[in-house]
Amino acid sequence: MNRRFALAWLACWPTRGLLAQEMPAGPRQKISAARLYEALSARFPLRLAIAPVLQVQISAPRLLLLPARNQLGAALRAEFAGLQLGGAQAGEMDLVFGLRYEPSDRSLRARDPQILEIRWPGLPPETAQALQGLLPALSQQLGEVVLHRFTARDLALPETMGLQPQELQVVDDGLLVLFGPKPRGE
Repeated sequence: MNRRFALAWLACWPTRGLLAQEMPAGPRQKISAARLYEALSARFPLRLAIAPVLQVQISAPRLLLLPARNQLGAALRAEFAGLQLGGAQAGEMDLVFGLRYEPSDRSLRARDPQILEIRWPGLPPETAQALQGLLPALSQQLGEVVLHRFTARDLALPETMGLQPQELQVVDDGLLVLFGPKPRGE
């Protein structure tokens, strides 16, 4: 009997490492892409001023899930007013951002937005270059966006265990929140 157990244990030994890597220890929670999209789209349409004479309205976000980069993003439609764009007044851009957990209000936030790509048919090259120079100011005006707020009930069990959201992993169909130890003093 012991020999059979030992053989079975040795046969499973190579897969032990694979199983340990796939299933992180501790509690976790998944936030669906639909919930993330709902929170993101509630923020739009958004009107911003880049310069005293330039206004931009950003609308119609489409959620982008980028697991390879561990980032979320949005495909946005931007309409500019107050600038001669050579007949091209609207275009699209892809914005990506990092994620963080804010313990003070139990929220997951999008931070550090970066513009990846601009699709603006009919925009003259010199205007596109000038517009590209204005976009960092635009992304900074977007600031942090609350994507999800945990309820007291959501965090009740992890908090009794001394845990809080620690690692955020973007997956193909949403966001996986892994819990880890709270920093001392909280």
